[in-house]
Amino acid sequence: MSTSQKIMRAAAFLMVANLLSRILGLLRDSLLAGFFGKTGLTDAYNTAFALPDLIFWVLAGGMFGAAFIPVISDYIAKGQVEESWKVVSSVLNIIIILMCVLCALAMIFAPNYIAIQIPGSPSSVQELSTHLTRILLLQPLFMALSGLSMGILNAHKIFWPSALGTLLYNTLVIIVGTLLADPSNPRSIEGFAYGVVIGAIANFAIQIPHLYRVGFRYHPLIDLRHPAVYRIAALAFPILIFQALNQLQVITNTVLGSGLAEGSITAVQNAYRLHFAVVGIFAVAVGIAIMPTLTEQVALKQRRAFGQTFSDAVRTIIFISIPASVGMIVLRIPLIRALYEHGAFTAEDTQLVAIPLIYFALGITAQGLIMVVPRAFYAHKDTWHPVKIGITAMVVTVGLMIVLANVMGTGGLALATSLGACLQVALLFIFLRRKIGPLDGRHILASTGKTLFAAGIMGSIVYVWTAWIGPWAGDGKAGAVVLLLSGAALGFVIFIGIARALKMDEYNLVMDIARRNR
Repeated sequence: MSTSQKIMRAAAFLMVANLLSRILGLLRDSLLAGFFGKTGLTDAYNTAFALPDLIFWVLAGGMFGAAFIPVISDYIAKGQVEESWKVVSSVLNIIIILMCVLCALAMIFAPNYIAIQIPGSPSSVQELSTHLTRILLLQPLFMALSGLSMGILNAHKIFWPSALGTLLYNTLVIIVGTLLADPSNPRSIEGFAYGVVIGAIANFAIQIPHLYRVGFRYHPLIDLRHPAVYRIAALAFPILIFQALNQLQVITNTVLGSGLAEGSITAVQNAYRLHFAVVGIFAVAVGIAIMPTLTEQVALKQRRAFGQTFSDAVRTIIFISIPASVGMIVLRIPLIRALYEHGAFTAEDTQLVAIPLIYFALGITAQGLIMVVPRAFYAHKDTWHPVKIGITAMVVTVGLMIVLANVMGTGGLALATSLGACLQVALLFIFLRRKIGPLDGRHILASTGKTLFAAGIMGSIVYVWTAWIGPWAGDGKAGAVVLLLSGAALGFVIFIGIARALKMDEYNLVMDIARRNR
């Protein structure tokens, strides 16, 4: 089996795991919508994640793929496994200390942060969001420990424990949140916050036995002078700066959303999660699977193999994401109705979520490529270029949000995000080509053209199909499920049929991986 086939086989497993995880995530959001609707309560819940997420991403989130995995993979490729555990222990101890200090401070200053985050929301919403934030601040430490564990296992090309941990995380959020939910008691939304904390703990705990199976040895030390610790810090530093600055985009989104109609923050978040569920199913999987191999190929100076691996990953992302984007736009109403429209979530709410979803869906391909292209830089121990590009795109996105939100409301916030992602991808490709040379561009462009052609025909036929059977199916949830499933199945058959007729390499690769994973 070739290197690309091995990578895509690992990615195929991760896609299945991510699919199940995203289904559970959508079920969680559906339950929240059913219990509490699209109201100030759910605005408070969604806003409460901002501060815990800020701490996680600033201290740890961007570090693992960009800095930790490349450095540890180098040690493993060169047979220096025992020394790698000293590096891991130093990083682990540093993260634990910093996380505990920052989370404690965040609990104290949470009301001030929330007041900045949602200045246009009522005081009751701000108070509830502060309460939920303090609960969720118990999560970042365990998310960081889970990320570190995943980084270690991924460096050893072991992917399934972390995938299983994510499934367990979402399952526990659903169970705990549902058990504690009481629509007559607005405060009971905190059950979902407790579920997040319990799920984060379980996500880390399930990976611990597998760490010891790959030989993990804990050392009670912090060696800031170790060259590998220094390299990780040097590589992570620009990522941490970017993640901190990126919160400006998050704050802008919620500040502008709080000034719109009640529930606007939730509408944007629901639409974002729907579109990013698609990205998470395949792009995150490919990005995770490709990183250890790219790092190894750079370390062993296998330039041609690196280029082939990168091209295969990019073309696979494009092949999957473009029809997914078209399908989501065409089937947006039945998709939202089938998932969310029940209980306190009304038909009017469906229409409100559909607006930002259109514009988020336009950026699915760009968002997917952002999960993969920067890793080519990281494999070369270059984190500065992706960060500079990311900051540039973030500044443009914030500017577009301010302008477009006044004109298009929630749709403007979503469109700004997609346009910013497109700019980021374009700049990443330009600078990557300058850094490492040709990127198999003609092959990628030819594949993109064929994919657009196939997806365009697919979308047109599915649109006609849904318009034809829509009156028969009706406006209820059962009709929405019929429209969604029949439209998705028809679109899949049409797209795959055209791709096969065009003899696309990506079709053959995806089908080969599917056959190997039966």
